[in-house]
Amino acid sequence: MGEPQPQPQSPKPENRNPIPPQNNNDSSSSSASVPGSIVSSTTIEAPRITELSNVSSSPPSKIPLRPRKIRKLSPNNDAVTSSRPSAKGKPSQPPRIHAKSLTCEGELEAAITHLRSVDPLLASLIDAHPPPKYESFNTPFLALIRSILYQQLAAKAGNSIYTRFVSLCGGENGVVPENVLPLTPQELRQIGVSGRKASYLHDLARKYQNGILSDSGILNMDDKSLFTMLTMVNGIGSWSVHMFMMNSLHRPDVLPVNDLGVRKGVQMLYDLPELPRPSQMEGLCEKWRPYRSVGSWYMWRLIEAKGTPSNAGAVSSGADLAFPQLEDLQQQHQQQQSQLLDPLSVFSIGAWGQT
Repeated sequence: MGEPQPQPQSPKPENRNPIPPQNNNDSSSSSASVPGSIVSSTTIEAPRITELSNVSSSPPSKIPLRPRKIRKLSPNNDAVTSSRPSAKGKPSQPPRIHAKSLTCEGELEAAITHLRSVDPLLASLIDAHPPPKYESFNTPFLALIRSILYQQLAAKAGNSIYTRFVSLCGGENGVVPENVLPLTPQELRQIGVSGRKASYLHDLARKYQNGILSDSGILNMDDKSLFTMLTMVNGIGSWSVHMFMMNSLHRPDVLPVNDLGVRKGVQMLYDLPELPRPSQMEGLCEKWRPYRSVGSWYMWRLIEAKGTPSNAGAVSSGADLAFPQLEDLQQQHQQQQSQLLDPLSVFSIGAWGQT
């Protein structure tokens, strides 16, 4: 038998739109067969190459670019960035500037010179009275203890109780938180200290023991922070803090707006028809900055000289007068201050080591 003859194949229909055959494996097969050879893209038509190149070179037109913000630098940039929180979330604190104590050399003279120049009415009062003098002894803790013990007491009674309290602690050097806290209300009552005052003394000593307050911290605090911290102590109000800052720490720019004697002096100095309210005192005494403590001291001298017995006048004569509380001063702001003890006698504590 003969071999089968191959069947004739019918011709394929002609493709009128010929597309060059594309082999997806051309590159792989070529690279596999000829290592390191460069594969030419002969299978891609020239028009398509031109089209692709145009697309890649032209910038996108449908997606707008968001302009970047340009940060302007200025000489104040450091000040702005320094107030922002740091990486740890704690804002950087600006350095605190403390005013010099009035017991520092030349500071009291500078205060008097300033007050003379800014207030002619006060200048005549300065000429009529000697400058203030400040005594010094012991610690801020003792000064605050003393202020609590003297509350609502006559001068003679306050001196007597204070002397007994100091003896109970073993002397003024023994008036420290470690010796005050163990004192029971019964022991304190035996020397004339009421149960309420005993709680005030213990609260002050406890805040010292817990580290909330300290003598060094009080000396280094600015006025605003010190006012906030001390008014947290039970039994110490704003008036007591102002007196402590003026007459114990010798801070130069304290204005006791709630002190009736200072308000009465301002009324006399400027010939005001009514006693100025505490809210008006800041504006009336603004020119005294930064020595409002000294200006306030001269207000006490003014009401003394005008025949209205002031705090200081009463003490110098040895009168048995009551020590004022802030609440009493607010209620009696229309009355004269003839029955008040001189706050200088209670807070006459110096700057400890300063000359």
